[in-house]
Amino acid sequence: MTAMGGTGSGDDDRPRKSPVHEIGQDLSPLSIEDIDRRIAALQAEIERLAEARAGKQASKAAADLFFKR
Repeated sequence: MTAMGGTGSGDDDRPRKSPVHEIGQDLSPLSIEDIDRRIAALQAEIERLAEARAGKQASKAAADLFFKR
């Protein structure tokens, strides 16, 4: 049974990719290079989130202007 309650063979059946970094995880076993890789991955994700937020803000502003809110 999948998380959606069904027994289908969709995307839910694929193994999940483990995250590059888990918030709050113990960092002591990591090398400097591992930490640098995680920082780079997190910075890239922050940039992706910022771009998505800017796009949503632009859409909202356009809708507000159209509907004169």
